[in-house]
Amino acid sequence: MSESRPLSAIPPVAARAIAFVAILLGGLAGGLIGFALVDLQCDGDCAVPKGIGLLVGAVLCAGGMAIVSVLALRAMGEWREISDRERAGHAPR
Repeated sequence: MSESRPLSAIPPVAARAIAFVAILLGGLAGGLIGFALVDLQCDGDCAVPKGIGLLVGAVLCAGGMAIVSVLALRAMGEWREISDRERAGHAPR
């Protein structure tokens, strides 16, 4: 390898920051969806059900987005490992 980069399984900082922002946006979207679903179905004083809908939607969507982000970051690490092996001449034939 021509570049002197230490071996590490940690994804780049930019990729981790993008994944973090994606999780936050997923939670925001899920919260809005959960709130809207309860808001459409409830009449009268619905503060607690709307809050529960918001919380459940946000947690579920943020959790799903976290799973997708972890899988994407792991795939990036594997792609980097494969390209490093190819550059070093140790690629599978």
